[in-house]
Amino acid sequence: MTFPANTSAAPTRRDFVKTAGLGLAALGALRQTMAADAPQSIPEGADNFYRSRRVTVQKVRFPSQYQLQIAGNLVLPKNLARDRRAPAIIVGHPMGATKEQSAMLYAQKLAEQGFVTLAIDLPYWGESEGLPRSLVAPDTYADAFSAAADYLAAQDFIAPERIGVLGICGSGGFAISAAKLDPRLKAIATVSMYDMGAVTRNGLNRAQTPAQRQALLAKAQQQRAQELASGTPQWLDYLPLQLPPDADAVTREFHDFYRTPRGMHLPAGVPLERTQNRRLSSEVRFMNFYPFNDIESIAPRPLLFISGDQAHSREFSEDAYRRAAGPKELLWVPGAGHVDLYDRVTLIPWDRLAAFFTQHLA
Repeated sequence: MTFPANTSAAPTRRDFVKTAGLGLAALGALRQTMAADAPQSIPEGADNFYRSRRVTVQKVRFPSQYQLQIAGNLVLPKNLARDRRAPAIIVGHPMGATKEQSAMLYAQKLAEQGFVTLAIDLPYWGESEGLPRSLVAPDTYADAFSAAADYLAAQDFIAPERIGVLGICGSGGFAISAAKLDPRLKAIATVSMYDMGAVTRNGLNRAQTPAQRQALLAKAQQQRAQELASGTPQWLDYLPLQLPPDADAVTREFHDFYRTPRGMHLPAGVPLERTQNRRLSSEVRFMNFYPFNDIESIAPRPLLFISGDQAHSREFSEDAYRRAAGPKELLWVPGAGHVDLYDRVTLIPWDRLAAFFTQHLA
């Protein structure tokens, strides 16, 4: 995995971001400022901040086994029948994002199909607990899905034997990791899945050499020592506020979502330049994360892998599908890239997702 050189934003914008706060008005002003400063072409059908009139949303919190409070949005169909227990789906956000980025879109769209859904913030991200913020801790991420199943199973309107999970981007790997340990997760779907372990060890398309991996580990441990001595974290700037002229296509794709009004969201106390970015001393923990090892043990529970056929991340869905025992399906979305399936409602195969969960959570 390669990271572009650090790039500084204009002081006026950086100052504005740091003082913008969390109010909706402030966030709206920030989006308008960035849109005016650097106009972006929003792709057709992109609707990350979709708000359904057919559902209600309740903020909930529940503990993980790591004694961290996990924050979630419980999404209920307005026509939910209270005289019988309903199936539920846990939805996990992309790595480094929050539930407000992609996960809530999926949670609402699936709730419109009659499911109760629960979009969660992973520990150390969004509104969930965990210090330091933005920590890479994949075991705690996987446990958050089991904690969500604990919460759902305790609700008198949820059928505890009919809980599924949907993981987007990095949460696809975390959901699979959880499902290997938690048989309560009866149906597992992933969208634009990233294996954060494989990409950290090997880079995309295995472009990182063993020597480069060792150099990355050495640099991470050097930074760890510096952080310990100084008490100051050192942040990667792989997704800068402003793109350098030589930015690669993958960075541009993520920038067009996370750094523009299309998908930009500010968690409490986190300035825009820190969202998505992590510390290298923490990031290397992913090298010890192998979500697809023993994926065959999930059988006979079904797996659905959805990826754009143009996605830079398609190798991870292909790898998981190859290893899984089945029942399994690999669904290609023609013409779609990785981020397209975060929010482009005209490309996302809603009918297939609904049919998968209807069949297997019946």
